[in-house]
Amino acid sequence: MTTDSTFPSPPPGCPAHGSGLRVPLYGSEFAADPQAYYAYMRHYGPSAPVEIAPGVDATLVTDHATALKLLQDSGNFRKDARRWRDVAEGKVGPDSPVVPMLGYRPNAMFTDGAEHARLRQAITDSLAKVDSRRISDMTKRASDYLLAQVSGRGSIDLMNEYVKQLPLLVFNELFGCPADIGDRVVFGISGVFEGVNAEKANQVLGQAVFELVALKRARPAEDVTSYLMRHEARLTDEELVHQLILLLGAGAEPLRNLIGNTLHRLLLHDRYADGGLIEEAIDDTLWENPPMANYAPHYPAADMEFGGTKLRAGDLVLVSMTAANTDPALVAAGQTGGRRAHLSWSAGPHACPSKELARLVTMVAIENLLNRLHDIELAVPEDSLTWRPGPFHRALAALPCRFTPQVVQPPNPPRATEPSAREENAPAGRKAERGVWGSFLQWLKG
Repeated sequence: MTTDSTFPSPPPGCPAHGSGLRVPLYGSEFAADPQAYYAYMRHYGPSAPVEIAPGVDATLVTDHATALKLLQDSGNFRKDARRWRDVAEGKVGPDSPVVPMLGYRPNAMFTDGAEHARLRQAITDSLAKVDSRRISDMTKRASDYLLAQVSGRGSIDLMNEYVKQLPLLVFNELFGCPADIGDRVVFGISGVFEGVNAEKANQVLGQAVFELVALKRARPAEDVTSYLMRHEARLTDEELVHQLILLLGAGAEPLRNLIGNTLHRLLLHDRYADGGLIEEAIDDTLWENPPMANYAPHYPAADMEFGGTKLRAGDLVLVSMTAANTDPALVAAGQTGGRRAHLSWSAGPHACPSKELARLVTMVAIENLLNRLHDIELAVPEDSLTWRPGPFHRALAALPCRFTPQVVQPPNPPRATEPSAREENAPAGRKAERGVWGSFLQWLKG
């Protein structure tokens, strides 16, 4: 860190006041005004020393060109989290709230080379089997269900009553989850991303997905879980579990934040109200307020100097998609790479394989909401909205809105996901204890 007297003062609440102290990314101060922190960090150069949880250090790349170089350099930077030196040396323990998001899993995110290519191909081929019309129908059904719960009262917390639940309803259906498994998937995914009792949530999630794999081995169907099983990559049960956790995770926090942040933009800016501008609002959100603000973990394969920072082999290096997308140098150049040249989907060999699916779900979820609740508006002043603390995501804690009360007639869907043997054999009292996924399936049945 420079000791030049011109180095700016840290943002309010930031304790990084001198050499050797790292910028914290997990407090409420950072969540309230991350751009002030990114502006401060840019004075370190293309990357900055940060702390993503108490005692968990990382280097954060904030420069667009440097971030793109890292994401495309699979020779010098690896994804296998077993290289993480602070974990190997015991500095970061398994109970750290960020470990479920960063710890090694044998999936396409945390593998390199030929193994990564094999797992990624299985994912992309399986997702390609899902017709876009089917995704649209799933999303509209989930949207109709959630709106039916609130339409008569004229108010809704969009984040907690709509945005947070819709993606998991869609993905549970896409992956063929029965009610008892799906409800535990919802609990597990939410806990892992929230970092609250994350270790327990991670265990619940793993067990639920393991049961899903066992169910589909016995009773395959037309869903992504079964497509993965039938793929020529011949995934083991363990590999299947971890690819599914990866995909379900991508269908939770990142997707719900994209929907929420885009709705936030639409509600605040009248220029999108002329119709046909939802896609533009999605693109603007991905540039300026992406759903995963800081992620893309990498580890140097050897000691090196990169972006003006000395790195040791196994150091945790993250990319700030938000800082890179809003890099003043990139903005000054007019974002010459095009409207979708942002890094919110990452880049290089580990770029998001399901970005078109995510865009489609976001588009349908927002269109259906605005068509049904056409006069929806914020119910509180903009400056009273708060953002959830956390080093990785960019997400509102709540988005209270109001609209004219109405009656939303639920559709008559053609089918519901089949129950598992465990659910069919459950005691009557257990069957009555339904979570959000179980309630949705019951609603589908009519």
